[in-house]
Amino acid sequence: MSHQPQFRVRVTKDHLVFSAAHFITFNGNICERLHGHNWRVAVEVTGALDENRYVFDFIALRDATQSLVNQLDHRVLLPENHPLIKVTVDEKAQEVQATFESRRWVFPREDCVILPVINTTAEEIAQWLAHQLIETTIKKHRHELKAIRVDVEENFGQWAQCEIQLN
Repeated sequence: MSHQPQFRVRVTKDHLVFSAAHFITFNGNICERLHGHNWRVAVEVTGALDENRYVFDFIALRDATQSLVNQLDHRVLLPENHPLIKVTVDEKAQEVQATFESRRWVFPREDCVILPVINTTAEEIAQWLAHQLIETTIKKHRHELKAIRVDVEENFGQWAQCEIQLN
């Protein structure tokens, strides 16, 4: 029986929040109205202690998460891969159009973030954030980590989590 300790580092701050609008579909053909949330983010990484005796640098993790949160703040979040929501960008007019059945929304391009997700749910946003952190920060860390978990709160007490094993 091994008694190897598991170590985790978690960051969540009052400023790791973003205000963003979205709409999702559910039950196949029901589409919500456009609405917004004050989303909150927490990130946790799991691994052994490195030569400095820590799992991961708190500041590096916090700053990388803050950079991503800033990209989403005060934007409309749109899904790139939804089978029924079509999102098109008109670069000349600097507009984004989203359509679902007979409904149509047009937004200024600078107000939108088109995410490579199927639906802009808290779960998919958590997964997108996790993948972004892996690519921008985790892979640059020389110490091997076991997992990353991203929590996204879309409303007080309503969290979605995505955990990705890194080994």
